[in-house]
Amino acid sequence: MKSGERSVLAPPTPEEWIYTALLLGWVLFVAMPLTRWTYGLMRRKGLEHHVAVYFNRKIIHVLAGGVVAVLVPFLYKSYVPIALMVAILAVGNYMPHRTGRLYYWYQVPENMYEVNFIVMWGAAMFLGFALNDVWLAVVPVMFMAVGDGVTGVVRNLIYRRRTKAIAGNVAMAAFCVPFGYAVFGPSGALAGLVSSLIERFEFGPVDDNVLVPLSALLVLLALRPLGL
Repeated sequence: MKSGERSVLAPPTPEEWIYTALLLGWVLFVAMPLTRWTYGLMRRKGLEHHVAVYFNRKIIHVLAGGVVAVLVPFLYKSYVPIALMVAILAVGNYMPHRTGRLYYWYQVPENMYEVNFIVMWGAAMFLGFALNDVWLAVVPVMFMAVGDGVTGVVRNLIYRRRTKAIAGNVAMAAFCVPFGYAVFGPSGALAGLVSSLIERFEFGPVDDNVLVPLSALLVLLALRPLGL
């Protein structure tokens, strides 16, 4: 493997395992003590349970999913430790739904969308490493993590419930379009716009955590041969 190249099956360096342990610890800190504390704080401020939970889900989107994603290009050449971290987090978030012992401060009984988030995060990263273009993964993941996170915060502030109101899509586009343009130019901006519109839709278990990164990836891959 040439210097600078990334690979799905490249042997991880000791440094990459250290980075993975630190990042996994960060994610667990955000998901456990931090958002449990913010849940209690919001409830003491008078916010209803479902409102506090929804805010917490978006905090996790940004501080866990977004922060880790943007660090990947600078820390990793191998996908192997990332795959392990994704597997741990996916199983760790799936099992409470199986046992009925939910992490009440950010999980809800009616869906497992946080598991979708983790799986799509990992799938996008897999593709980025397979194609040796990790930003092809990071940009759609940031649309899902930060773009959709902003969307949820705006809607929750306005409506105090989970909804698909247009105000959220406008807020999402305000992040995704310039971020996509900064990385990929016009194709990135278009991917940001498309994913901001697609976010309004979900089909049963297939929610925006699947559709947002998938739509962005399809746009970027379709325009890739044109050099846009």
